[in-house]
Amino acid sequence: MKTPKMNPSGAMRGGAYSAVITAVVLAILIAVNVCMSVLPASATEYDISSSKLYSVTSNTKSVVNALTDDVTIYWIVQADQEDAVIEKLLERYESLSEHITVEKRNPDVYPTFAEEYIDEDAAVYNNSLVVECGERSRYIPYTDIYITDAGMYSCSYSTSFDGEGAITSAIDYVTNPAQPAVYRLTGHGEEELPATFADSLEKENIAVGELSLLNTDEIPSAAAALIVYAPQSDISEDEADILSGYVKNGGKLLVMAGPVQDAELTNLYSILAPYGVTPAEGVVIEGDRAHYAFSTPALLMPDMAESGVTQALIDEGYYIILPIAAGLELGDNASSAAVTSLLTTSDAAYSKAAGYDMTTYDKEEGDTDGPFSLGVQIEYEDGGGIVWISSGTFLEDMYNAYSSGANVNLAMNALSSLIGESETMSIRAKSLNYNYLTISDSAAGLLKFVMIGLIPLAFLAAGITVVVRRRRLLK
Repeated sequence: MKTPKMNPSGAMRGGAYSAVITAVVLAILIAVNVCMSVLPASATEYDISSSKLYSVTSNTKSVVNALTDDVTIYWIVQADQEDAVIEKLLERYESLSEHITVEKRNPDVYPTFAEEYIDEDAAVYNNSLVVECGERSRYIPYTDIYITDAGMYSCSYSTSFDGEGAITSAIDYVTNPAQPAVYRLTGHGEEELPATFADSLEKENIAVGELSLLNTDEIPSAAAALIVYAPQSDISEDEADILSGYVKNGGKLLVMAGPVQDAELTNLYSILAPYGVTPAEGVVIEGDRAHYAFSTPALLMPDMAESGVTQALIDEGYYIILPIAAGLELGDNASSAAVTSLLTTSDAAYSKAAGYDMTTYDKEEGDTDGPFSLGVQIEYEDGGGIVWISSGTFLEDMYNAYSSGANVNLAMNALSSLIGESETMSIRAKSLNYNYLTISDSAAGLLKFVMIGLIPLAFLAAGITVVVRRRRLLK
């Protein structure tokens, strides 16, 4: 048997061909990497985090896409202390608009930079931000980006990321000097706006002033809306006439008022009379267990009708919790406005005529049968409107926490729909709490066997098979 002779020139040609192919492939890879490096983060990265930490909502895109002025976001952070989540989010903003620029300011290099943007006694934390456009600016402390809340029933804490909400709000604030202003009615023992609701108004750049109709005959023309929150006594007939005329002439009214102890809100509820809406006497009690919370029939969980005010809450599976609410009955509408029920009880609900003096949740003689509406929306074609929620306590921080923030979101969505600020409907903070997967010991043992034993052995067997076949072919 003759041994085949090797062809040196053929081997050289084969080696040169391989080298050329390798060089071409490397050149293509380098070119692709260079091209990819200049593309925006939104085109090269995909957010697979469960809470979409690195993504922005359509609300943000609406605000950013409307920019005509240049906005600078200063990132106050020391070297090697950059927060990865904030960094990715800022890249998203910068890629969305050519009007947005992100610049780092190291406090070690620029020790006095933040002083012109913050209060004298305020502390400056790493990874805080300053958003600036022209002469307007807003400082966003790190504590407003990562929000920690204490658990209501334990010593646990929950952390959420509100970077998008804070940054988008700041951009809207610095680029729009004419922010909406609303007024809160006073003079009837009204409660102060709860902290969470007040913070949400500030975040949405809605200024809140106070207004008493006892010493003025009209509502300021600059008012985007008027808020009536938890009055403890009735308004006068003159005030009711002013509020009714205000709505008919295009004004916006957000009322959150329920039954009060030792008082009747007859004049206040008279505003609803032309629309066929009348209050039932007393406090609403639910007879259907699926429509009340924590085994308390007065803590109502109403059904939500599909509307611009409620749709986002319905889509995300949230529930509204209304404590101490009045039942609204819908009858003949004598006005030209459209009336929509936003929140409704079950058919098993009834209104306890005894109100605050009730001694039992059971239905008694004299109580009014339901179902009831607990929230209505009234809309005129010329723009005037009312959103009326028949509880004066549902925005309290405790009840808002019970609803996982849905109560405040309902009020904010109602106000946004009234004043026409649909883009500013609340951007919810994103939870950073982890959901752990718990498995049994037997399942854990099986996974270990498969991952550590079976799969490596399968690859080893496949490799041995390939080597044996090649050796047989060479013989």
